[in-house]
Amino acid sequence: MGWQYRKTIKVGPFRINLSRHGVSHSFGNRRFHVTTTPDGRRHVSVRLPGGFHVGKSFGGRHYPRH
Repeated sequence: MGWQYRKTIKVGPFRINLSRHGVSHSFGNRRFHVTTTPDGRRHVSVRLPGGFHVGKSFGGRHYPRH
């Protein structure tokens, strides 16, 4: 069993996320939001009416999923 840590600091539309993997930051609102992960990837997500969600990741190193 592994351990996890996550702390989010919110400053207006910006969020700074602290975790055991490093520091990431995100910007946006409920409908549109951009996140930069500790390994340099960027994730853009858009939420559409009716419960639809579209997301895309760009660049950086991709880790295998468990």
